[in-house]
Amino acid sequence: MTAAGPSPDVRPAGVLPRRVLAGYSLGSLVTGAFGTVPGLLLLPYLTDTLGVAAGVAGLLVLLPKAWDVLVNPVAGRISDRRGDRRPFLLGAGLVLSVLFAAIFAGPVRSGGSAAAAGGYVAFAFLAAATAYAFFQVPYVAMPAELTDGYAERTRLMTWRVAVLALAILISGALAPLVVEQTGGGLPGHRWSGVFVGALILVGTLGVYLGTRNAPTQAARESEPDLRSQLRVAAANGPFRALLLCWVIQAVGIGAMLAGVQYFAEHVVGARSGATFLFAAFVGPALLVMPLWTRVGHRYGKPRSLVAASLLFAAGALALLAAPALPAFATYLVVALIGCGYAGQQVFAMAMLPDCIAHDTARTGRRQAGVFTGVWTAGETLGLAVGPGIYALTLQLFGYVSSSTGEAAVQDDTARLGVLLGFTVLPALLVGTAVLLLRAYRDVAR
Repeated sequence: MTAAGPSPDVRPAGVLPRRVLAGYSLGSLVTGAFGTVPGLLLLPYLTDTLGVAAGVAGLLVLLPKAWDVLVNPVAGRISDRRGDRRPFLLGAGLVLSVLFAAIFAGPVRSGGSAAAAGGYVAFAFLAAATAYAFFQVPYVAMPAELTDGYAERTRLMTWRVAVLALAILISGALAPLVVEQTGGGLPGHRWSGVFVGALILVGTLGVYLGTRNAPTQAARESEPDLRSQLRVAAANGPFRALLLCWVIQAVGIGAMLAGVQYFAEHVVGARSGATFLFAAFVGPALLVMPLWTRVGHRYGKPRSLVAASLLFAAGALALLAAPALPAFATYLVVALIGCGYAGQQVFAMAMLPDCIAHDTARTGRRQAGVFTGVWTAGETLGLAVGPGIYALTLQLFGYVSSSTGEAAVQDDTARLGVLLGFTVLPALLVGTAVLLLRAYRDVAR
């Protein structure tokens, strides 16, 4: 790795065994489920089941994630000191599986206040987000230590993102269906929490067992304190540019994710439409993974990330026509967005280890955990701010909450807010964020 920045001109590296590729990728069952379902179900659960006002609900979703921003760098530092990251995956994953079910196992709304019920959800979500930080940060740090090969990291990320897409499909499509098929309201959400908790448990055991005896590429030493490591991360130009782009795009993706249930009910006109939207979003993405890999080899990771992001933004803007489109045409446009999303995940996550390896080669210090701690903190913040902005949009457009377990009837203005928050807002955030990658491309040449 040259001092100028990430470059494909690095020494050849050994090919990772398939068992390691498969084992590592199973951790995406955890990250995919936790990254998807709270953003998908939590806001409508608060507004349409617990009767919490949309603006307040947005804050209840945002604040635990804001706390997580502080925890993630600490988790990175601790995992760097420990050396072996696998015990963190096991312990945090097991705790997370229980806490996730607890989020939707709160007190019965009848006889209690919306504030008390919402407060319980916020507290349980904060505890689960803390456990998730101690899983996600070591997990994201591992690729930089599993291989020092530029192309091999893309291959590893392709496996990971393929399983991530599958996890999003399973959790995002089935969690709303479980709610509907088990009675809706509070009982349905409790069963959905148990279902996703079990999925997290499977992913935890899979990555822990699948990466045993995996080779690692550890650097010689670590920075002496957290402040020094954060300073080094901030001074890494390619990392800084990539991180800013990633965070802003996470805000857009979080807003779209939060709006799925509202979009399905008030624009598509089908309560179970959330399941079909997720199937349309993720299913085609699984098929285009090999295509994105070829695109990356030919045009490079930064340009390919820009292309994928613009594809996502164009599809989101096209959904403005959804009220006049038949349902199948809407699902086709969503499939286009999903293809762009798949490329975003592949290339951003493949560029991150390049930035970490560049720093390791320059300093000789082992600090992947701090870089990924800052990275996941930024992603967590973005995915939390997105639902908060979407909730504020609903509030501004007059969305009416409900405590019956069924969404209240909305007027034309509220439905317009649902549509704009799901389309224009994500398109602007994801599309304009790619301008920040100019700094990454300039340094990486």
